[in-house]
Amino acid sequence: MNLKYKLFFVLILTEGLAFGQISLVNASFEDTPSDATVPKGWLSVTPGTTPDILPGFWGEYNEASHGDTYMGMITRENSTFESIGQRFSKALTKGQCYRFTIDIAHGKVYAGYNKSIKLRIWVGKKLRERGQMIFTSDYIRNEVWETLEIEFTPDQNYRYIILEAFYSDEPHRHKGNIFLDNMSSILECGRV
Repeated sequence: MNLKYKLFFVLILTEGLAFGQISLVNASFEDTPSDATVPKGWLSVTPGTTPDILPGFWGEYNEASHGDTYMGMITRENSTFESIGQRFSKALTKGQCYRFTIDIAHGKVYAGYNKSIKLRIWVGKKLRERGQMIFTSDYIRNEVWETLEIEFTPDQNYRYIILEAFYSDEPHRHKGNIFLDNMSSILECGRV
């Protein structure tokens, strides 16, 4: 088989594997450790507040679950919270089932923001739009990395994702934190 045909087959196989896959830029939150900084590829969604790129700040030195760094987000007693988002490589399709994974943990110290909180994930048509909540975790208490498997079906075609630190639906607010790392590509359900 000549080289031209071999390249053709490689391109077909590669495209077949990527079909149905939606990727994110810097899904492992790699960047220079820094406080009040959004990792490359991500944008701050909640005005006036940004996450941290860890380890090395606020008393948190846990190792990343993947790569060198991870992201920390907090909630505050004044009802403010941190969230980040970005645009998908291609739009989600209404009614199509999708799945992905993300690693999550809780920080023991985090400069006093040490209570357990939840992760909420939204999809929307614009960067700061919370169109559909696709996931809410339980309170994250584990200081060891845990992989969450998330499956969802969008009710509309959406182009953006938001990862949000959250406390509870009750009026009680508190100082808490979550760590995020190693988010996978988003795949159509049934694909490997």
